[in-house]
Amino acid sequence: MDSPALTVDVPPQPWTGRFDGDGAEHRRWWQAVTPYAPAARAATSSPGARPAVILGFGSDEGVRRNKGRTGAAAAPAAIRAALGPLAFHLGRDVHDAGDVTVSDGSLEAGQARAGLAISRLIDAGQLPVVLGGGHETAFASYLGVAGSAAVRDGLRVGVLNLDAHFDLRDEPVPSSGTPFLQMARAEAAAGRELRYAVVGISEPNNTRALFRTAEDLGVEYLLDEDCSADAAQAFVAGFLARVDALYLTIDLDVLPASVAPGVSAPAAYGVPTPVISAVCRQVAASGKLLHLDVAELNPEFDIDARTAKVAARLVNTLLR
Repeated sequence: MDSPALTVDVPPQPWTGRFDGDGAEHRRWWQAVTPYAPAARAATSSPGARPAVILGFGSDEGVRRNKGRTGAAAAPAAIRAALGPLAFHLGRDVHDAGDVTVSDGSLEAGQARAGLAISRLIDAGQLPVVLGGGHETAFASYLGVAGSAAVRDGLRVGVLNLDAHFDLRDEPVPSSGTPFLQMARAEAAAGRELRYAVVGISEPNNTRALFRTAEDLGVEYLLDEDCSADAAQAFVAGFLARVDALYLTIDLDVLPASVAPGVSAPAAYGVPTPVISAVCRQVAASGKLLHLDVAELNPEFDIDARTAKVAARLVNTLLR
């Protein structure tokens, strides 16, 4: 199937990284990623492995509205910079479509543009990989998933969020704290029910009102203190069994602050990196991954690019 043309604000930029040679045995991400082209077809992808298309969502307007530390708009470039030097072991093609950016506070318009691009990629048989951006990125992703043929064809699509927060705030203006309540309301308006689960919830960082909203909506969640490897695996396996396809969103503040200092709200506790990585491997192995995004990297507050590097490592894991 031919891939559709996408409308982005910033075209793909050159990737860079360490050079060890031109042969396949030396290849790194920066040598493997190619610009996304409307007529692109898989050249090296293994059977059943959809080509991945990276799309940046340069936004921190949602974080600003949520009274967080702004700077996430610079995250897509930082994650690409961390991905570039990694050795390339993937059995699929990876393309870069460039960035959709939010400027002058026009969050909703930016989410709509990104959503349209995501829908087109999904319908073309690609695996969109969105690099946020604040967690307002999630509503852009939802618009793309909800507008895709997968939903139109009646697939049960679940939303799995790796996050310290529910992001179910009921606010008059959408922000990085509201996307999943927005999803629930949009699904209800469409005559559907949001299938939403969260791994890593920090009880001290979510009010009783947010827990009540989660319970009212039937949200499944696992607290950060309960996230042993076995517990997380069982929780995710149960959720995967009840859906046909999955949208995975990773808010990097689910990780401990020592691992991910460069976020709007660093975690005092967090979920250990090996547990989050194991969940990513589990999701990838399920064959149900429809769309994924990574959100909340703030390069301005990162230390030695730690947060960008762990984001890159998780993307690499999910695409293997």
